[in-house]
Amino acid sequence: MPAPAPAPSAAPRAGRQRIPVASTQGTLALALLPRQSPPDTETPRPPARSRPGAVVVPIDRRLRRTIELWTARFVQAAVEIVGGDRPVSQLVRWTARDVYADLHRRALLVARAGGHHAGLARVQPVRPLVRSVHACFISDTVVECGVHVRHGARSRAVAARFERIGQRWICTALDFS
Repeated sequence: MPAPAPAPSAAPRAGRQRIPVASTQGTLALALLPRQSPPDTETPRPPARSRPGAVVVPIDRRLRRTIELWTARFVQAAVEIVGGDRPVSQLVRWTARDVYADLHRRALLVARAGGHHAGLARVQPVRPLVRSVHACFISDTVVECGVHVRHGARSRAVAARFERIGQRWICTALDFS
């Protein structure tokens, strides 16, 4: 039996090497095959309470809504700082030192790449906009939030952790993805 002919492929451009591409590149590697064993023979999942990170505390709805609105304003300011529309000093009171330093570094890098000065009210052609905030209270003094930021046709996720120190909520972690 003859071997099947290889699929036709485009010839590599001059000066470029051909790199093999994995079949799952650019996609999630999920097993999408149907289950072969009956449900009763599978190992049961542990209850949600025993998983690390799943323990949350009940919080008053008004406090939750207040924190989510405050987080939306904070993250809106943070993405405007990184974009060059605001000075980083506007968030100095509500950020830990390492978060402040990271925001400052990001603003300088974006300014250098765009050929402008960070925080001098440069108006971006497409403004970032916070679309939603989801808060998870780890304790009554610690909250972690996932924020959906829309930037034109693109979306971005921002994760933030706030800790109440005295009467203020301080951002102790901020991650842009």
